[in-house]
Amino acid sequence: MPKKRITKKKRNLLSKKSIGQIPGSVIYTGKKPDQKLFIESFDYNEEICIEKELTNVQDCFNFKPGTITWINVNGLNHVATIEKIGEHYELHPLVLEDIANISQRPKIDEYDDYIFVVLKMLYYDDNDTIVSEQVSFVLGEEYVLSFQESEGDVFDSVRERIRQALGRIRTSQADYLLYALMDAIVDHYFTVIEILGDKIEDFETAIFAGNVDEDANKNIRDLKKEILRVRRAIFPLRELLNRIEKTENTLIQQKTITYFRDIYDHLIQVSENIEIYREMVWSLMDMYMTSISNKMNEVMKVLTIMASIFIPLTFIAGIYGMNFQYIPELHYKYGYFIVWAVMIVIIAGMLYYFKRKKWL
Repeated sequence: MPKKRITKKKRNLLSKKSIGQIPGSVIYTGKKPDQKLFIESFDYNEEICIEKELTNVQDCFNFKPGTITWINVNGLNHVATIEKIGEHYELHPLVLEDIANISQRPKIDEYDDYIFVVLKMLYYDDNDTIVSEQVSFVLGEEYVLSFQESEGDVFDSVRERIRQALGRIRTSQADYLLYALMDAIVDHYFTVIEILGDKIEDFETAIFAGNVDEDANKNIRDLKKEILRVRRAIFPLRELLNRIEKTENTLIQQKTITYFRDIYDHLIQVSENIEIYREMVWSLMDMYMTSISNKMNEVMKVLTIMASIFIPLTFIAGIYGMNFQYIPELHYKYGYFIVWAVMIVIIAGMLYYFKRKKWL
């Protein structure tokens, strides 16, 4: 039996290197193999806050008890570093595999000593194209590990709250830090859907004004793809947050679950907006096709009017173009001019009739 051909699109989602490997093999499946490793850390409690850029993975293991530690690793292509961190924090090999495999669906896995969470961070790049980047979190008793494919994220507000001791973050446990990071990602969804909504509304206005170009069909397809990408990132989060709300894991305190419920409320709002925009994009295609049909009808109307005007003129020209000797009008002194006058009267009369009927 011939083997199934693997398409290029599928190869992009799952690297060929990961096919047939032993479960737990840490293999990077993204498209940024040359990304530089960047590790930052925050070590804080109510009194102190120490922020560092770590150049050696061994520096991730020297934090003192009694503080909350956030280690943010940028560069999933550095699998050796991920394995060392996993070895120190005793992470399951399947967790390390999921961290490096960027095609993971948003999910939560609970273990005895830690909780593993996968989310999708959405943003628009310089080419105005939506990007979905995987972010993985590991919540321990006094630490949170985060893993990103590349440098640059939506966590600046969290960093500032830690530095300036704003809100409850410096007086709370690691579960509140996880909440703050997840909340920053979900809040940024509002920015993404706002841009997406502006695109849809601008395109809708252009269609109504008749200012769409030849690429309109492609632009609508691109909008559909963007909405689908956002939808895939958002919808699994509802199940994830439901599991957090019902968890009995002691790593997440009961008072922090209330804040996770707030994320859920924001997520419902984002989901509703996405569904509205999804319906709007489908209607955009119908509107676009209707506008094309209307333009075609306008063209056909003009051609029909022109044909209707020239039909009687062609009839007259056909009669007087016959090669018969006996045509009385041929002997009239002003016969030629009379025929032209009749044709002009017919044209004027038909145009007047079309105007009265509002066909013109």
